[in-house]
Amino acid sequence: MTEAYGGGSASTGAVLSGDTLVAGNAFADVLVLDKPLSFWGGYDSAAGRIIDRGHPLVGASLAGRIMVMAHAKGSSSSSSVLAEAVRNGTGPVGIVLKERDLIISIGAIVAAELYAIEVPVVCVAEHVYDAIARASGPVRIEAAGGIGGATISVGDAARRG
Repeated sequence: MTEAYGGGSASTGAVLSGDTLVAGNAFADVLVLDKPLSFWGGYDSAAGRIIDRGHPLVGASLAGRIMVMAHAKGSSSSSSVLAEAVRNGTGPVGIVLKERDLIISIGAIVAAELYAIEVPVVCVAEHVYDAIARASGPVRIEAAGGIGGATISVGDAARRG
């Protein structure tokens, strides 16, 4: 996993790095999911809400947000629900993970291929994940080219873009 670089803190502005799983760019506020989510049965792609009654953020929307989650859970069908949520405009605009996830990545790839909507998916080290989760204000993801190809800007650095 790649390391953070650049000065500053998450609140004052930092530029961090990670690995690109799915290329793309996003700029939005984050929604941190402390518990994994399965899109299949756990997210309503039409309404854009978490519907898993056992999830602490039940009722929350991922629409227009960068979803920050350690890892996903559940069915391979989650990729189709994620792709449909993206198509409907009710899904996340970017995804940050601590663990690589093929199912989430496939959902973002399908959204890009079928609907021409890019949703970058990046995998980051734990200390980078923690900095993103603590960020106040919007986060910017610029994800290209595989290992080390993702730049994640938080705080003032994200606003400067």
